[in-house]
Amino acid sequence: MPDLLDPKNDYVFKRLFADDPVLLTALINAVRPHTPPITQIEVKNPTINAEELRGKYIILDLLAMDSDGAQFNIEMQVRRYHAWSARSSYYLAKLISGQLLVGDDYTLLKPAIGIHLLDFDLFQELRHQNQALWCFEMRDAETPSVTLGQELQLNLIELRKADRLQQLSGPLADWIALFEHWNEDQRMTQITDQPARAALDKLKRLSGDTEARRLAFVRERALLDERSLLKDARDEGREEGREEGFADGVVKGEQRGRDEALRQTAANLIQTTTLDDAAIAAATGLSDAEIAALRRNA
Repeated sequence: MPDLLDPKNDYVFKRLFADDPVLLTALINAVRPHTPPITQIEVKNPTINAEELRGKYIILDLLAMDSDGAQFNIEMQVRRYHAWSARSSYYLAKLISGQLLVGDDYTLLKPAIGIHLLDFDLFQELRHQNQALWCFEMRDAETPSVTLGQELQLNLIELRKADRLQQLSGPLADWIALFEHWNEDQRMTQITDQPARAALDKLKRLSGDTEARRLAFVRERALLDERSLLKDARDEGREEGREEGFADGVVKGEQRGRDEALRQTAANLIQTTTLDDAAIAAATGLSDAEIAALRRNA
């Protein structure tokens, strides 16, 4: 058996769950143990095309719907985007706004639920070091026990932090162990949750598939190219800052680098995706006018 593929590679992640609603249902229920369990789910975007694998700044997500009509967006994310919260909010809002046609009654709306598994620490402040699971809803700031409906919910799991804290037990702990320690044989023998074990077995089969390994490598290479592009832009920005003789040249140079990287990100999204200007602005933090100018020059 070859070395196992990394289940956090978003191509591998999508292959594990896109054609196996039973496993996806189990993962969703493990993430949301305090809500009524779902019993059936349909994946709405099970296919993966070559352009997605090679496209930078693209996340291979899963869009699904349960038997009651609730909409789910499930993502594995290994890199932290600028304006990450704005991007997540925007896509969750699209998930709910896309349900109705003109004239439809608002009572037809079904919940839009995001589940994002993050292989990085999103909340790094000292006061947040002991929390790795987050559930964001529309709640009153003064009386958080009062919610404004159940239409929007975003569940986040900081996988690395959750693994460090070791506060969890049961199915979710096994899923986190799978994602963080898939290549440690002894740790995998400790998994007792049957769906998580089934996912491990599927990962083993997938890892033995030559074509799957090739496509996982294609995806990983695209992500490495993305990181290299961002680093080059930051380094160039620092150098420009020094050359222009700023007293705080490094700081201003880094900002120039970030700005250039964001513009390059937006340009790539314009060329390689069908996202509209508002979506690209939300993903990058650039203004609508800047996105429109980049599109005109594309």
